Amino acid sequence: MCMKPGVKAFFDEETNTVTYVVADPSGNVCAVIDPVLDFDQASGRTSTDSADQVLNFIHGNGLELAWILETHAHADHLSAAAYLKSKSAGKTATGKLITGVQATFKEIFNLGDEFAPDGKQFDCLLEDGDRLELGAMEILVMHTPGHTPSCVTFVVGDAAFVGDTLFMPDYGTARADFPGGDAAVLYQSIQQIFALPAQTRIFLCHDYKAPGRDEYQWESTVEEQRASNIHIHDGISEQAFVEFRSQRDSQLGMPKLILPSVQVNIRAGEMPPPDDSGAVFLKIPVNVL
Repeated sequence: MCMKPGVKAFFDEETNTVTYVVADPSGNVCAVIDPVLDFDQASGRTSTDSADQVLNFIHGNGLELAWILETHAHADHLSAAAYLKSKSAGKTATGKLITGVQATFKEIFNLGDEFAPDGKQFDCLLEDGDRLELGAMEILVMHTPGHTPSCVTFVVGDAAFVGDTLFMPDYGTARADFPGGDAAVLYQSIQQIFALPAQTRIFLCHDYKAPGRDEYQWESTVEEQRASNIHIHDGISEQAFVEFRSQRDSQLGMPKLILPSVQVNIRAGEMPPPDDSGAVFLKIPVNVL
């Protein structure tokens, strides 16, 4: 029988993001997936209220934080990975192909020699098929690109944490028009997820409440997704999906936090280095995206 990890979700309504604490139920070891650093865009101020809620849960339940995992370099919130690392012995990790994303955005933001697109900002770069120890359990890494080139899904026992690849069945799938995104590749990645056992729990990184639904939701199953995902249920061909996704993406605006968040997230949650005065700045490129 597949082991069932303990999963605690923390929903940040400001960014519609779900952070997860995943724990080995037979021990005291846990991982955090996709943590949020609070950011007020109008003032440029950060706070750690959301991340502190996660830490309080970990400490209150006697857990040891082993891993701080990112499914990809998010475009809709700043990562609290560096903050959690500073407060624990947890190691940061993400997909190995983050280096390509870093190279793309290094050029977009003209970051210069201070930023090396080599992935060394993270403690571990993960390849498809890698397995991370989580107490008596393992975290299986699945490379599931398409939304971004470096997206990964983390499978722990009967649970799969799919990042932005899928939303709730009534909301659909991720966009694929960010730099390096590809709708055909996204389709193929989702087929990998659909090949997991039918009762695998699917944990999503976001929810926006589909029309007609009044409550936020972020958990479904492979069976539910294959049966009723409005964009990619069983029977939808790759060509039909690519045509739909491309047309839909052409009508979407950029996420409101994409410019500040990507600069931080390609650095594993660290801010850019301060200037000579000690002040930290984020860049806003004009007419680029």
